[in-house]
Amino acid sequence: MTAKAVVPRAQAHRDVEDAIDHYAREAGADIALGFVEALEAAYRWIGEHPGTGSPRYAHELDLPGLRHRSLGRFPYLVFYVERADHIDVWRVLDARRDIPEWLHVSDDQ
Repeated sequence: MTAKAVVPRAQAHRDVEDAIDHYAREAGADIALGFVEALEAAYRWIGEHPGTGSPRYAHELDLPGLRHRSLGRFPYLVFYVERADHIDVWRVLDARRDIPEWLHVSDDQ
């Protein structure tokens, strides 16, 4: 099985930068690095097994194909849609937020 490329949109990059900054500032560089490692592992998993993410918010928000995967020990969710040739990562959000409120679909890449 060949993994699909995982392509974060601009907003997903901003989400990740904000999370890294938060962890570096509040918990230190080692925790921030742990977040990056957890995110990279989630991206690898999603690229190899895109259908395993939870469709919970797809139903709740009426966004067919939307799935998410958690980052394990970090309270973040990676929201994505599988495309024919890649994984389109829409957002990387703190699961403690009101997800429907924060999950704004945008056309930026």
